[in-house]
Amino acid sequence: MSMTPVIRKTLEKLWTEMMVSTTPLLARSEFLRQALLQAMQKYIQVARIPISPSFPHPAGVKEDLNEFSTVIWHTADRILDHHLSRTVMRSLVHNLVSGIMIKRDQQTAISRFHEKYGTNPPGFLTLSPGKTCNLRCPGCYANAGADSEKLDWNTFDRIIDEVKTLWGVRFLVISGGEPMVYRSEGKGILDAAEKHPDVFFMMYTNGTMINDAVAKRLAALGNVTPAISVEGWRERTDERRGTGVYNKVLDAMGRLRRAGVPFGISLTATRHNVEEIFSNEFIDFFFEKQGALYGWLFHYIPIGRSFTLDLMPTPEQRLWMWKRVWEIIRQRHILLADFWNHSTLTEGCLAAGRSDRGYLYIDWNGAVSPCVFVPYSPMDIREVYASGGNLNDIWKNPFFAGIRNWQETYRKGNGNLLAPCIIRDHYRDLRNLIAQFEPEPTDENARKALLDPDYARGMEEYDVAYQALSDPLWQKYYLQPRELGNSHDRPLPESQD
Repeated sequence: MSMTPVIRKTLEKLWTEMMVSTTPLLARSEFLRQALLQAMQKYIQVARIPISPSFPHPAGVKEDLNEFSTVIWHTADRILDHHLSRTVMRSLVHNLVSGIMIKRDQQTAISRFHEKYGTNPPGFLTLSPGKTCNLRCPGCYANAGADSEKLDWNTFDRIIDEVKTLWGVRFLVISGGEPMVYRSEGKGILDAAEKHPDVFFMMYTNGTMINDAVAKRLAALGNVTPAISVEGWRERTDERRGTGVYNKVLDAMGRLRRAGVPFGISLTATRHNVEEIFSNEFIDFFFEKQGALYGWLFHYIPIGRSFTLDLMPTPEQRLWMWKRVWEIIRQRHILLADFWNHSTLTEGCLAAGRSDRGYLYIDWNGAVSPCVFVPYSPMDIREVYASGGNLNDIWKNPFFAGIRNWQETYRKGNGNLLAPCIIRDHYRDLRNLIAQFEPEPTDENARKALLDPDYARGMEEYDVAYQALSDPLWQKYYLQPRELGNSHDRPLPESQD
């Protein structure tokens, strides 16, 4: 006999409370923590559940999945050691474990989507509800600053409702502009988190607006984790973000630690800071001393304000980062995720609302784009809503479907997952799709890039150079047969001097 919804919810609530109640004991007992960690590691090694049954995982991809899964449970151990607030722990257990991993509450929406479209819905959504920012950083992908463009509260709130009811999504990424600046009808980002306690929000922020009151409210909400941007050490961070910003970032991290709020760091790798942000000293400082639980590594992509190809990490630096980030993961068990160099974990590009793990991006003007770094939009969500449509109508758009078809063809053809990005690694393919479906540039910078022959030439030359370097490594470290569980034995990174 099937379990009634009331009984199921009651049992899940009891299970969540039990996990939260035992957290202090686990935090105090090194023996219990290590026993739990070892049990989890053994389970991962036995299960090795593939991401997608339809995708034939090469040997090296399976190894990456195995190694990164282990890092996730080491991160769980770090969480237990960080004495997070009780509300945060309850939210993590319920939203991340019950919601995102087990997906019991989401199955109805996912099954309904699959029945209608023959595939699963996207796995998350990235929203930039406002363009306004209190900083004005050179090279900002959003060209953010004093601009006042924003989504009205009702549109912002409806989007969150729809990703839950139509896609079963319980994880949202908030970007900007600076998210903490956003206000509509007197409401802000934290009000959205309060209204939607069944969603876990990750918020990319410059950290300068996290005062004691904000940290206290984040601890009380429990379902928001700030990912704070740094460019490197003080000199490089202040050079790009403004004098004194580095100290404000450290102050914000201190407040979050004291309040028991989990936070991470967001790094943008450029041609000039690669070795700095990957140095042992830098990793030690932010992950061990400051207490960051995770890190997201972005590569500079030439879009947005004052875009230039000269800031992109060189093909050689990019492969160096691939070696270095896996060294950090294997040896330090630190959750440092590189969206491009960890494409083996996601089966390639996530843009255009790809099934299960993919996403769409919605900005402050309602423009819906394949991803944050592809600033070309075929639809305005406000117009879709005004005409009686919803997120599913956006997902079906031919431009997004064209990108998903490109992704599927590339994956099934054993395409090099070290070169997954449709704008940086396959720029000609992207231009062909743009020519075919004619999406609108989301701003004047995107229009200029599309019309600039030197930009196109430089992007395509980068593609060729990087493919020449990465294809042999893809063949050697991923496609060659090996026994699962053996290390890739990648060579250690060499200096980029």
